[in-house]
Parts: sequence; structure tokens; C-alpha cells
Amino acid sequence: MRAVIQRVKNARVEVDKKIVGQITAGLLVYLGVGKNDSQTDAQFIAEKLINLRIFADENNKMNLSVADTAGQILLISQFTLYGDCRKGRRPGFDAAALPDHATQLYEHVIELIRQQSITVQAGIFAARMHVFSENDGPVTFMLDSAKLF
Repeated sequence: MRAVIQRVKNARVEVDKKIVGQITAGLLVYLGVGKNDSQTDAQFIAEKLINLRIFADENNKMNLSVADTAGQILLISQFTLYGDCRKGRRPGFDAAALPDHATQLYEHVIELIRQQSITVQAGIFAARMHVFSENDGPVTFMLDSAKLF
């Protein structure tokens, strides 16, 4: 699994001009599922999202997690994180999971986060979405459950 994480002051996602997910301060996360990903990858990503210390403490050091700050998470599915742009002009998506497998793991990540009493909102899997956010920092990180980066 791959994730792009942005620390935000607020974020929302719309489908057909209707808000389907909205958060206040916390994390906007774009999540891609790879064809070889498993529940172990979902657990790794969920744990990182909950516990990654990227919020400022009283000394303005990144020392607090979304759990520590009572922050929220907006999780957006994004298969293009597995786009391979190394050859030609059109990305290849051979490494991306098929929709059934990806949906299952995407929803599993959401459930794992909710089990830790973190407010999590989500987009609609495979829908055409419009995402709006106010970045805080900006602070952006990338995660890969295979630890490629």
C-alpha cells in the first residue's frame, strides 16, 4: 500500500457536488492499494496514520500524532499512486490492485482506524471525486508498506 499524507487544517471531498466526507484539523490521506497487498499492509498503514508524530508540540517540534491531538482523518482511495511513469507517455497501472481486492483493503484500513477511536471520513471508492483542503505547513509525507520509501 502507498499513502500520501498531508497535515491539514480542514479538508472535504465531494462527489456530484455533494460533500461525502469532511474533517477539521488532521490528516488528508490518499491511499493506493497494490495487487500484492494484504491485511498486513493495511495494518501497517493504519498504525502509521494513527501514530506518526507530525503535529507540533508545545515547543513547536513534530512530536504529536493524530491520536495525541484528537485529530481526524479523511481517507481517499487513489489507484494512481501505483501509476508507473518510467516508460512512454501514458502511466501503466499493472501494480495496482483490482477493484474488489482494493475496496476490501481500503475499507479494512478505515475500520482499523475507527477501532482506535479516531474520527475517519472517506471518499467513495472508484468515484470521480473533488478534494478540497487547507494544508497546514505544508507538511506532506509518503508511506509505502513495502518500505520502498
